[in-house]
Formats: sequence, structure tokens, C-alpha cells
Amino acid sequence: MAKSKVPNAILFGTGEYTTGLTPSGQAKSDKSLGVVALTFFDLRERGKIGERIGMVGTNAEKEPKINEHFRQNLTFTNIGSKEFEFFPKAGKNPKAYQDAIKAFQPGDLCTVFTPDDTHFEICKAALEGGLHVLVTKPMVKTLAQHKELVSIARAKGVLLQIEVHKRFDPIYNDARQRIQTLGNFGYFTSFMSQPKMQLETFRDWAGISSDISYYLNSHHVDFHVWAMQGIAKPTSVYATASTGTAEKILGRACEDTITLTVTWKNNSGSTGHALYTSSWTASKSDVHSQQRFFCQMETAEVTVDQAHRGYYVAEDGVGFNSCNPLFIRNKPDSLGRYVGQSCYGYVSFERFVDAAAAITQGKAKPEDFDTELPTGFSTVQVTAVLEAGRKSLDEGRVVKILYDDKGEVDRLD
Repeated sequence: MAKSKVPNAILFGTGEYTTGLTPSGQAKSDKSLGVVALTFFDLRERGKIGERIGMVGTNAEKEPKINEHFRQNLTFTNIGSKEFEFFPKAGKNPKAYQDAIKAFQPGDLCTVFTPDDTHFEICKAALEGGLHVLVTKPMVKTLAQHKELVSIARAKGVLLQIEVHKRFDPIYNDARQRIQTLGNFGYFTSFMSQPKMQLETFRDWAGISSDISYYLNSHHVDFHVWAMQGIAKPTSVYATASTGTAEKILGRACEDTITLTVTWKNNSGSTGHALYTSSWTASKSDVHSQQRFFCQMETAEVTVDQAHRGYYVAEDGVGFNSCNPLFIRNKPDSLGRYVGQSCYGYVSFERFVDAAAAITQGKAKPEDFDTELPTGFSTVQVTAVLEAGRKSLDEGRVVKILYDDKGEVDRLD
């Protein structure tokens, strides 16, 4: 790898989170300007990545739509260039990610925001090509795939990380640090939802290649696994689901709401349990996504409502909204500048970029970040819980998580 340059970047996926576009046009959520592309355009202006940004979809016909969307809506005065190289160059090509990887160099980096069932093949190809990889949650859908990616990343000496921005929310981060000092774990419950309209955005894959637990429960499962480091481990999972609403919208079988009931074992030998619930059949409300948790520890209780920050706007033609500019800020300052660099939706990417650059420049090793960032190595328990939940639903039984002699996740039983 080169020792001096900052990495160039490839953005895999051209949907709502990357560009702000959905199948029906510009997103109506707080991500109407996208998150990934906007963040990387700004990181390029700041010199944190190189001049080249690749963007990878499956259909070349989408490129002019993205360019026009950026031209009309990304009008910040401090972001000059919104240029990117699009793949595929022509026509439709579901394997365009392979061409993009060949067009960049080992030591460059990439983000993967594509449907859940495509994560493994794209991440594997990128890691084998020597790229640092930041992939949206869930990293993959099976424990075996997760372990394989970790093994490849270690062999190639590159960083593999999950993009779970809640870890960089100052409130969630503070809560985690407090939980670490509160004794044994007792009880945890979380809820996260998205409105029914999102099922139209996810129509191509919802209930087919992935489910709402993989898509949303993954947030709080990751947070809880992170909070329990050195305290407790998940040992079994039993899942239940509600149905009836999503299937009316999609015209096929699809769970509305999934709850994972997980037994945890404290290092002291005592037990705790957790309930993680997620739904994509919520009604339209003051927020796009309800998200909250309660954690009972031996010496304290911790409650966080991430959706409501005490900031409300009622606007003609829009309605009543609870706003959270701590996650993403699309409103420019008085000089028209983009000023979202301190938002945790941005910081999540910046921390990955800084770590990847340090590794590429020979200043650090990937394993240096296992205790600091949500790396592939440090998040194996997350995938174990999520896969166990899917197996429990499909097989109607409790699924156990087994550990090896080193205390690391071995297999599901």
C-alpha cells in the first residue's frame, strides 16, 4: 500500500441513504439530500479523501437523475465539486461493483449501502481487492459469512467496519459509558420503527431477501452488545412476529413487527434478558423513526428516547415534526455553507475515513481499532443474535449461541 496518499472512495449503492433518491423520486424523509454522497463530497473538500469518488449502481440510466438531483439540491456554497465516476458505464449490470473495484487501488476505501443480501459478495470482493470497507448494518445475514469477511480483512490488512451511527450519538455514547460502570446486567428493551411508506422504497427486497429485524433491530442489538463488552454475553434467542399489514401493501408474505427475546449471561454467572422490537408498519407521526431503549443494570436504570430532542417545528404543507439536527443537518448557515460536520451521521463516516487513512499510510494497524470502532471483529455477537432470530422465526424454537474456549462466538445451535 502507498504510505502517503489519502484514500479515494467508492460508494456502493445509489439509494436513499447515499443519494437521497428513492424509486418514486426524492426522499420525503430527513434524508432527502442523502447522507453518504453529501458527506464524502464534503470530506473531499476538506482533503480527507482523494479527488476520485466512484458511485456504483446496477443501471447506467440512473446517473443523469442523480446528477440533476445533486445540481438542484446540493447547493451548499462550500462544496464546489459534486463530480463522481459512475458504474456501470452503460446499460444494466448487477456486477458493476467488480469493475469499480478494478478501477481503484488497494488502500482506497468504500462504503456499502445496498440490499442486505448483496453485502457479502460486495464486501468480499472489496476486501480481496485491498479496499477498506464500511458496510451498513447488518454487515451480513449469517455468522459464517461474518467470520469469513473478518478473516479476509485480517489477511489483507484492511479495515472492516459496520456503519452504526448511534455509537457516535453523544447521548447514546454517554449512556454506554455509564452502563459500563453499573454492575451486572438485568434487563434491556428497545423499540425502533419506520412508517408504512418505507415499504414502497423497500418493495424489491422487504420480506424476500431480508426482514425488519435485520434492518432495524440491528441498531439496538449493536448498541447493547457494545454496552455489554466485558460484562455479559448473549446465549440464546427466541423470536416472535406480527403479520397482516405489510402483506397487504406488498402483496406477499412479510412480517410487520419482529421481537427478539435474548437471554444474556453475566460474567459473574447471573443472567439477564433483553427484548429488541422493530416494525416497518408504523403510522405517520412527528418523526420518521421512533427509536428508544431502557436498560436496567445492577445499580441504576438508563432510558434514552433518541427520536425526541425537545425541538419541534410545525410547518404549512409539512406538518408537525420533532427534529434532530444532531444526526443530520441539511440546512445551510447564513452564508449558504454546509455545516453538518459535527452531526453523528457524518462523524460515523469521518472516523472510518480517518482510521482507513492511518492504516493506508502505515500509521496504524486494523486491529488497533477493535476497541474503538464497530469493526467486523468486535461485532460478531451482533450477527449471531440477528441470525439466531431469523432461525428462531423459521424453525419455531430457541436458538443457542455457543462460544469457544477463548470466549468468542463459535456457532449457533
